[in-house]
Amino acid sequence: MEYSPEDEKLIEAKWQELVEACRKAKICRRDDDWQFVRRAYFLAKEAHKGVRRRSGEPYVIHPIEVALIAVREIGLGKKSVVAALLHDVVEDTDYTVEDIAHAFSPKIASMVDGLTKMAGVFNADSSAQAEYFRKVLLTLSDDVRVIIIKIADRLHNMRTLGAMPHDKQIKITSETIYLFVPLAYRLGLHAIKSELEDLCMKYRFPEEYAEIERKIEDTRSERQQYIERFMAPIREVLDRNKFQYEMTARVKSVYSIWNKMRRKEIPFEEVYDLFAIRIVFKALPFPSEKTQCWQVYSCVTDIYTPKPDRLRDWISIPKSNGYEALHSTVMGPDGIWVEVQVRTERMDDIAERGFAAHWKYKHASIAAEEDGLDKWLKKVRDALNSPTENALEFLDNFKLSLYKSDVVVFTPKGEPQSLPYGASVLDFAYEIHTNIGNHAIGAKINHRTMPVTTKLNSGDQVEVITAENARPKAEWLSAVVTSKARQAIQSFLKRERENNIEYGMQLLEERLSEYNVTLSGRVLRKLMPAYECRNKDELYTKIGAGIISLENLDKLLKENSSRKILKFWKLLIPGTTAEEDSDIDLDDEAASLDDTALADDEHPSEPEFVMAECCEPIPGDKVVGYRDPQSGRIIVHKSTCDMLIRLAAQFGENIIKEKDIKWSQQKAVSYLASVEIRGIDRTGIILDLTKLITQDFSINMRAISVQSHDGIFEGTISIYVQDIDSLNVLLDNIRKIKGIDRVKRLLNT
Repeated sequence: MEYSPEDEKLIEAKWQELVEACRKAKICRRDDDWQFVRRAYFLAKEAHKGVRRRSGEPYVIHPIEVALIAVREIGLGKKSVVAALLHDVVEDTDYTVEDIAHAFSPKIASMVDGLTKMAGVFNADSSAQAEYFRKVLLTLSDDVRVIIIKIADRLHNMRTLGAMPHDKQIKITSETIYLFVPLAYRLGLHAIKSELEDLCMKYRFPEEYAEIERKIEDTRSERQQYIERFMAPIREVLDRNKFQYEMTARVKSVYSIWNKMRRKEIPFEEVYDLFAIRIVFKALPFPSEKTQCWQVYSCVTDIYTPKPDRLRDWISIPKSNGYEALHSTVMGPDGIWVEVQVRTERMDDIAERGFAAHWKYKHASIAAEEDGLDKWLKKVRDALNSPTENALEFLDNFKLSLYKSDVVVFTPKGEPQSLPYGASVLDFAYEIHTNIGNHAIGAKINHRTMPVTTKLNSGDQVEVITAENARPKAEWLSAVVTSKARQAIQSFLKRERENNIEYGMQLLEERLSEYNVTLSGRVLRKLMPAYECRNKDELYTKIGAGIISLENLDKLLKENSSRKILKFWKLLIPGTTAEEDSDIDLDDEAASLDDTALADDEHPSEPEFVMAECCEPIPGDKVVGYRDPQSGRIIVHKSTCDMLIRLAAQFGENIIKEKDIKWSQQKAVSYLASVEIRGIDRTGIILDLTKLITQDFSINMRAISVQSHDGIFEGTISIYVQDIDSLNVLLDNIRKIKGIDRVKRLLNT
């Protein structure tokens, strides 16, 4: 289908916009450069000729928009522009990677290949989305620009997401918040990260988004007056000290405000840090940038009193994504706390444009030392080159490297080491060396002996204690947050398990031969339930590790254990009752079991809905369902649940929309909700609380846990309610009890 004259005008206008952006960025200095970019544009236009996006606009507009983002918002060069223009050509048309290499260069072809989606080669038992992410992320090993262009591609897709159906919006926003947002942050693309977060919220929670946006607009005039009053004396001091600077106020993103409202359970009106003041100044050759930043900071704190515990010095030790700045919260007029950020122009460029700006300044520097971003990329490449069992494991491990917050700890010699927030001694040990991690038995933290699972705080000095006979344990996996530590532990446990399986099988065969018995499926079906093992590998592993002794093997082989078999396998068959025992032929039941698993292929015609334990949704919550591919059940999650985001990002095809979820209409059905309470302790307050819940409202309590200290009590109550309205009515009445200071539902997300 040919494009109309109006379409051609639209394409030409967008192309001229890209030409102007390239000219302004000075990335095409010679005629050869312009010809290089023009050829890419004309090839993309020809390849996508007549094709339209779901929104109705000509498809070629999309690659031009991606190239515009790459140039204007990130600051990439001409090769990236060409790759962005061609990024969908191989995927969507008859052109091949070889054609691109011939027409442009092997490097451009490699970049385009990295941007091309993998199709038709997914493992049957692995997530197609996870395989696709692996394909994209593996390009980090070759060229970081590829992943940055992929983020630009995702940004434009998010900007035009309104044309997609709702289930596709859930899938795409989940992928974005799960992987692309932390990836953008990790590469220093802060402006893009914030926009991606806002767009995700706009499509997932449109009402909340519109409400916060309206309130920001309604308070604009009042906020602007306050900002001018706050900045006036700072301008006067900076001008007097002859700083060349620009001072602006940055309003928090809608997503950031919403997150704070949810996290602290407060209304919009109680979010006091709606904005931050940013001072960006032109650094002089002397003294150092660091010294000049502290001079600006001093000018501010001479006027406004700083909050001591809110000083953030990311100049002495920059964030691991390259971010440098001084952040301080000061007491402004009218008793309002205001955050002030101080940066040089170089720091601001890196903060807004991330890796591209970092690379520009790095090459301009004579002493191009390895910094935080280089170290992170080195870690990522190591992780990407490590063997993994499947794409899902790969993706989960990679996700660990996209942490947002840092803690800085020190070695015994005083060398700083950046780790993600929540890191333990084990993470630190594996960061130093895999062997140190594998043999760790404890640590001295600030000269005090502590366990290896101890969480670290910024400023801790850590010395790892090792022992030659120490080995990693499976429990360690829950104590680590870095991908390097997790992969090292998993790798060791996998090797140990494989060795134990082989050794355990050998031991079992030797013992069976003593009784003239050959190892077979029938023998295994008798032994697995006797030793409480779910499959043969678990049995072999426990024998090989010495957990299972074979001393009573002859007795087990002789006795009729079919009843034990039934009892054991019933643990794996939900819903089997004692009354049904008589309907089961024990011998047939045992004989029908597979060596490794038990599957029930008979699913009811109507799907079974199950409430997710991770977020405890109740009627009235905004929810999304996930169809479990094995059981066919639909697990219902809150739409804000972190686990749902992970599932939707990896298995988008199994997501069920809210309108397809059926809540039970029976009044007797109730749903679990957890409530947090806090107040001033007094005699009888718990009695009043439980009386209100159980007698006045006839609500069943599952559990109550209360602690009292220094006249203050706090705790949690698990109760069964019918819906969100009945829960809110109960909470309103609890608030009226004398002494109750705060009561809120625990979100569990």
